[in-house]
Amino acid sequence: MDFFFCLPILFGCSEKVKPEGDQTPRVCPRCHNAAVIRANSRTWFEICWVPLVPMKKKHIWACTICQWNIPQQQGWEPQVPTYGPPGGGAPWGGPAVHPSPPPNAYQPGYKPQY
Repeated sequence: MDFFFCLPILFGCSEKVKPEGDQTPRVCPRCHNAAVIRANSRTWFEICWVPLVPMKKKHIWACTICQWNIPQQQGWEPQVPTYGPPGGGAPWGGPAVHPSPPPNAYQPGYKPQY
């Protein structure tokens, strides 16, 4: 009596991303959060979810929120976030300028002081 035994073997490639060096957050061009970091991306050949052989490595910028990534290029970096209103304003260094509402415009909750 012969038995036939079949064992499926799963294999493929996966990509692992690890942060590297300077972790100053940058602004993501896709989701606009200050969550882009410098990272290493390495592709591994794996069998049954066990990484065995490293295939290729690249340096990338990666967003930790929306998973956007791009290879690092000479002369380009994502923008460093700026805090506070454009042009300054209290408490960030300059006087706060708040425009008054337009005359005769509907302003919910706005009661003019006469």
